Amino acid sequence: MEDDKTIVMGLAYSLEQEGFEVYTAGNVSAALTALKQNYDLILLDLTLPDGTGYDVCRAVKGRGDTPVIFLTACDDEGNVVMGLDMGADDYITKPFRIRELISRIKSVLRRCSKEVSKTVFLSGSIRVNTAQARVTRGEQEIPLTSVEYRLLLTLIHNAGQVLSRAQLLDGIWDVGGDFVNDNTLTVYIKRLRDKLEDDPAHPSIIRTVRGIGYLVEGQYEK
Repeated sequence: MEDDKTIVMGLAYSLEQEGFEVYTAGNVSAALTALKQNYDLILLDLTLPDGTGYDVCRAVKGRGDTPVIFLTACDDEGNVVMGLDMGADDYITKPFRIRELISRIKSVLRRCSKEVSKTVFLSGSIRVNTAQARVTRGEQEIPLTSVEYRLLLTLIHNAGQVLSRAQLLDGIWDVGGDFVNDNTLTVYIKRLRDKLEDDPAHPSIIRTVRGIGYLVEGQYEK
């Protein structure tokens, strides 16, 4: 969804050349109407004539877990984190190369497909149902933001392996991601520990391996 018709035409042409079927909408109203249909992935501009891409993202994530990628010139960290916390799967700033966009679209689609194929991961008292995107401790569900959940998935998909900070950032934001820094990752690790750990000050689920990175141990339920 993009309000600049020239950009829309160029993007649609390039995506169709890659074999994608493309539907376009120039404003929030048209996009919300289009959501009556199902899509594999949605591209959203942030600034639109009758609202913002955030309005559409909320509607998309309220209906299910269709992947969303923001395309926007607003690259300050506040906007980026807000979009990702809302459930967006990636955030690409303009100007961008079309090959990078296509690569990131395919990466998001692969990751979402991979997540659905997994089952239930157990680590201590935490149970992660990756097919339902649901995290629980006993009978209590633990709400996670989209970024927190993808960070947790990156760790459990590599259970038993120490992941560096760079590997974790790649797992969350794929390629690019110039807006990401160590402080951002530290914040999300702390948020996850606060929600998952019995004693966040002495974590047993997301462990720090000093000088290297982070480690989660556990296994998928048989």
